[in-house]
Amino acid sequence: MTTHTARTAGAERAESARSAPAGRGAAVKAVAGQDELTGTGPAPSDLGDLPWIEDAGKVAPTDARELSRLFFDRLQVLEEGTPAHQYARNTLIEMNLSLVRFAAGRFRNRGSGDMEDIVQVGTIGLIKAIDRFDLSREVEFTSFAVPYITGEIKRFFRDTSWAVHVPRRLQELRVDIAKTKEALAGELDRDPTVPELAEHLGLSEEEVTEGIVAANGYTAGSLDMPAATTDSGQHSTTGRTFADVLGSPDPAMETVENLHALAPLLGDLDKRERRIIDMRFGQEMTQSQIGAELGISQMHVSRLISRILHRLRDGMTIEE
Repeated sequence: MTTHTARTAGAERAESARSAPAGRGAAVKAVAGQDELTGTGPAPSDLGDLPWIEDAGKVAPTDARELSRLFFDRLQVLEEGTPAHQYARNTLIEMNLSLVRFAAGRFRNRGSGDMEDIVQVGTIGLIKAIDRFDLSREVEFTSFAVPYITGEIKRFFRDTSWAVHVPRRLQELRVDIAKTKEALAGELDRDPTVPELAEHLGLSEEEVTEGIVAANGYTAGSLDMPAATTDSGQHSTTGRTFADVLGSPDPAMETVENLHALAPLLGDLDKRERRIIDMRFGQEMTQSQIGAELGISQMHVSRLISRILHRLRDGMTIEE
């Protein structure tokens, strides 16, 4: 860069600082006079009376507050879509990113959200606050923006943190139950019961129970986590895991189900048919022994057993 160009850029920044409204000049001059913030390159010629800030992210918070007032004042009169409007809006975003980092820090250890994702989501809230801020309300921008930023981050956690998706109504009910539980536990010196929670929340016991059950879907534990807990309620680092005590299909369950389905069908058989089934499958008698017991031939016993079993199989395969 030539000496002439550097002087020209410095003159433009100085002129911008002099043209700023009274009361804001100190911050503007502080930024305009620092090469590490403004850089040494020339400012674009179509920014009007806005100061050229090379790296808005390096502006100190105290200076950013005063500069934000200036940029918001000009943003309201600039035509949307023009380079000056785009510059003012982008500079406001970069100067106030410290608000996003401050708000995101409160959620650092919450859930499984990555800090970079939290900051990005918070930046969306900052942009919404910038687009909706009005200087005429005489409210500090920081007070106006922080609720937008935290609201956007909370919405992010609400929509992504649940291990199992549940309706939003139950997600909000979980928060109400947790707050009420904590308040009543302090008053009663014990955990409140479901009826007490329902009375305090003005809900039915069924709704409270539904909310408590739905809260189990907020986080999912690993099957490799130890199943036992210590006296303090923390999971033990040794011992059997949940995977070790996880049940598996029991082959005998199918037999139990078949017996339950077969019982009413056996009740429909007559006395002789039930006796034949008992002797054949209960006492494990041969067909010849059954024939001798009943005074009929072995061939007749075979036909009777076949007919009875056919009826029972048909009854068990009927779809209701």
